[in-house]
Amino acid sequence: MRENRFEIIYNIYRILLNYYGNQNWWPAETRYEVVVGAILTQNTSWKNVEKAINNLKNENLLDEEKILNVDEDKLKELIKPAGFYNLKAKRLKNVTKFIVDNYGNTEEMAKTDKDTLTLRAELLSINGVGKETADSILLYALDRESFVVDAYTKRMFSRLGIINEKAKYDEIKEIFEKSLPKDLEIYKEYHALIVEHCKKFCRKKPLCDNCPIVFFKINKIY
Repeated sequence: MRENRFEIIYNIYRILLNYYGNQNWWPAETRYEVVVGAILTQNTSWKNVEKAINNLKNENLLDEEKILNVDEDKLKELIKPAGFYNLKAKRLKNVTKFIVDNYGNTEEMAKTDKDTLTLRAELLSINGVGKETADSILLYALDRESFVVDAYTKRMFSRLGIINEKAKYDEIKEIFEKSLPKDLEIYKEYHALIVEHCKKFCRKKPLCDNCPIVFFKINKIY
């Protein structure tokens, strides 16, 4: 069974895509908006992030230079709906300063010929940017094939017996990247489909009846 894990992961993607359809993530108008969302979504729901982003849009602040120059207290107030606003205001300024200092803006960063691992290391060096945030920025803002692992991924695939519930972030990421074609759109869609499925069925208290992938639940294969 061990050698079938990669095939199973890809088959689950195809079933979820057929069941839910394209999710078209990340919902954003610009690359920089994705970066902002990736910071604001830490430890909160997307609904709260949308409120904070709308506040920034209403103030015409969704721009690297404007975020750098805005008064931090004002920024905190605007992103308050996303929670942890003191911390996130600092993190948002940190990542924005890095982008401006090194690339000018997010659009130019997306054009760099640096390899993905180098970009990932750069992002991880920024205070407040962890692995999930870095991979979200790489995948959705910079169009790099870097699979995003989140709590939903771990919950869903450990319940199915496909990954160890104690597996570390990079271990899970490697399993998925070995299982899937190196395709930007598949990486984007699969992450979004996992989120959608965990909201509908694979909740903290799972709703296994009528789950379209419950038949994949097997004895542990890791």
